[in-house]
Amino acid sequence: MNEIVEKEKCCGCYACYNICPKHAITFVESKDGFMYPKIDESKCINCGLCKKVCNALNKKELKNDIKAYAAKNKNDSERLNSSSGGIFILIAKYILNNNGVVYGAAFDDDFNVKHIRVDSLDNISQLMTSKYVQSQIKDTYCQAKKDLNAGKLVLFTGTPCQIEGLKLYLMKDYDNLFTQDLICHGVPSPKVWNKYKEYRLQKDGQKPEKISFRNKDNGWRLFNMKFSYKKDNYKKNQNEDKFMNAFLRNTILRNSCYNCSAKKLNRVSDITLADFWGIDSFNIDFDDNKGTSLVIVNSEKGRKIYSEISKYILSKEVDFNEAIKYNQSMIKSVSKDKNRDKFFENLDSMDFDKLVDKYTSKPNLISRVKNKIKRIIKKIINKG
Repeated sequence: MNEIVEKEKCCGCYACYNICPKHAITFVESKDGFMYPKIDESKCINCGLCKKVCNALNKKELKNDIKAYAAKNKNDSERLNSSSGGIFILIAKYILNNNGVVYGAAFDDDFNVKHIRVDSLDNISQLMTSKYVQSQIKDTYCQAKKDLNAGKLVLFTGTPCQIEGLKLYLMKDYDNLFTQDLICHGVPSPKVWNKYKEYRLQKDGQKPEKISFRNKDNGWRLFNMKFSYKKDNYKKNQNEDKFMNAFLRNTILRNSCYNCSAKKLNRVSDITLADFWGIDSFNIDFDDNKGTSLVIVNSEKGRKIYSEISKYILSKEVDFNEAIKYNQSMIKSVSKDKNRDKFFENLDSMDFDKLVDKYTSKPNLISRVKNKIKRIIKKIINKG
């Protein structure tokens, strides 16, 4: 058994790595910078557990009683320091205040993205805000299981495929486990992110003290990539920044993201969080351009925790099917950029800015104009 699943279907969730009783599975980096499992056949006992927890091979059909909400944290500081409406921090604080632990994606000292365990409010800021790079789970599923078996309240956050991987790895339900995923566009390559950081260092001549993918200095809708330095800052909006160009135009995503099986209505997570794009069409008075979250409650546990934090939130229930019209990544994979393969073939040999300019597909202007007209018409109809 030299592979668990075809490479194009592997999402890199690390469930196989965590479940292997002989530590026969390691993850190795491919040419495009994503991590894939490799089996040491001298250690493998052919138990088959890696296949039993692979979310590409094991799909469970659910039927959730879904509720959806537009939501904003009443604390403006917490909301402005969040990517959208500031709901994650409230969930995390509830867990930590009940002697629990939280797992999520964080930057390390070199601004690589990895999952970590947080057991203190002092450190929860590390897990806040979006990080548009695939996070390495490593052994955090195993750590979470130990916490669960010890009776601790656990919140595990991640992409939909990471939460599916955790649930498959655990192989049973835990009353003390809460899970939160997100509406995911797709995960960019850590290798591309490293190349971009090198490019910024070359251009700016300084190492950053802080990086934000979703800085709100210009508001929530036109957010910025921001590198904060001791002297000056680099700041460009998502239409101008080279890394965001490549990300949003689907050039640097993992291959499995173009046919993602975790994008669906009925999720295994308790709560799904996202930006509420289109909130201005639902309720223009609710939109202040500081960030609004779409909160999708998938389970009874999700309802319980949302109820517990509701006093800290401005919240309006919305029609779920209408809400996701503006968030199609909930159910649909993005299309693969036609230049993706050429981009990665030249990643090691070209300057980053020239690479992005040459191989990143430009958005279709006619399509953008049509979409804007549709939104204007819908606003007029709603107002009437």
